[in-house]
Amino acid sequence: MQCFVARTDDATRRLSAVAKDEFDAWMKGQPDRVRTWLDGLGFKAKAGSVTALPDAEGAPNDFLLILEAADDIWSWGAASARLPAGRYTLDPAPSDKDAAYRACLGWALGSYVFDRYKKREEPPRELVWPDNADRGAVMASAAAIYLTRDLVNTPASDMGPGELASAASALARDFGGACETVVGDDLLRENFPMIHAVGRASSRPPRLIDLRWGKPAHPKVTLVGKGVCFDTGGLDLKPSSAMLMMKKDMGGAAQVLGLARMIMASKLPVNLRVLIPAVENSVSGDSFRPMDILATRKGITVEVGNTDAEGRLVLGDALCLACEEKPELLIDFATLTGAARVALGTDLPAMFSNSDALADDLQDGAKTAQDPMWRLPLHKPYASMLDSKIADTNNISSGGYAGAITAALFLEKFVEPGIEWAHFDLMSWNVATKPGRPEGGEAQGIRAVFEAIRRRFG
Repeated sequence: MQCFVARTDDATRRLSAVAKDEFDAWMKGQPDRVRTWLDGLGFKAKAGSVTALPDAEGAPNDFLLILEAADDIWSWGAASARLPAGRYTLDPAPSDKDAAYRACLGWALGSYVFDRYKKREEPPRELVWPDNADRGAVMASAAAIYLTRDLVNTPASDMGPGELASAASALARDFGGACETVVGDDLLRENFPMIHAVGRASSRPPRLIDLRWGKPAHPKVTLVGKGVCFDTGGLDLKPSSAMLMMKKDMGGAAQVLGLARMIMASKLPVNLRVLIPAVENSVSGDSFRPMDILATRKGITVEVGNTDAEGRLVLGDALCLACEEKPELLIDFATLTGAARVALGTDLPAMFSNSDALADDLQDGAKTAQDPMWRLPLHKPYASMLDSKIADTNNISSGGYAGAITAALFLEKFVEPGIEWAHFDLMSWNVATKPGRPEGGEAQGIRAVFEAIRRRFG
């Protein structure tokens, strides 16, 4: 990762960081030249703001960063984006390993650039590793988030079901895992009828990606990610404005691959399985239709109320497969509903769980990792909104309300009772650039889930 270096050089500048509520006290302890400089600039201590400071000779070679709070991650992302190009060392050094981790992770996330199609305009700002930084932990987290962002940012022309499978296979090879795929009509032979139905209209065959890593004796953790590489809406075609960002509809798959990378790089003692139903929801003479009745791996029948509610269909077959091995923990990620975004906005993933203990662990992990989420209820009375007159269930609700909840209740039909399960309905996209979070593909919830898994099994 180009934003870190091991040692200083003659041109290295010093960077001080001060929480905004401690700025006045910090100012009182500064020499006259610094106070006069900042007063002359009219500097305001706003989170993420940076400014040059005069060194002992009066030259503006030192720099100041204002943090939202002493334990903030994201203000460090502003520093790596806003400082002049060059090399920096932290002065004073972070007080402990956790503080060094936050500083370095924020710096790395603010340094991210998606440069596959357009060259980087400026060199990265380089941070000298603090002595107490856990470099392995920083790199495991940053590389996982970079992977997730890269996968989501890549357009569907270069990130179809086959390319997504190749990314999973490469990740498995990097860490000594194994990856298999079931492709095309083999999905019918191996009883994944809903994955096949959603993806069969595309010229790029649908597939089920199955990645495994870890020792069989360790606790089984299974991750499932929605891999709809592009979503036209099927025959219930999306309007162009809604189709514009549908390259990100495989964001759930990107999340679980990023999370898997973090788990493997950190060598957590778990028996990991990652399942990704990878499809393109296209339109052709072979498209599945509204009011079709689909068979499922679970054995229940599904009436198609809307072909644009396809993500829950492919996830259903994958969740059913996951439960056949009775994992100790089952978590899925999906860019599933607009209703979740209406309820919580684009920054906050909706989390559903059939286990209060698991939900509590995930929320604790979110707080520790500064990776927020919000739990919504699996409100059982709403299950009747999925009733069908001619099938066991419909894939959409009968009314326009509680869309995120009814989607989660649909998925729950494919989860075996007794298996601890959580479902994340997320945006996987930053709609505008903020410190450490550039506009585009984003990892949401994976650091929180990693922290919960680490505490349970690590």
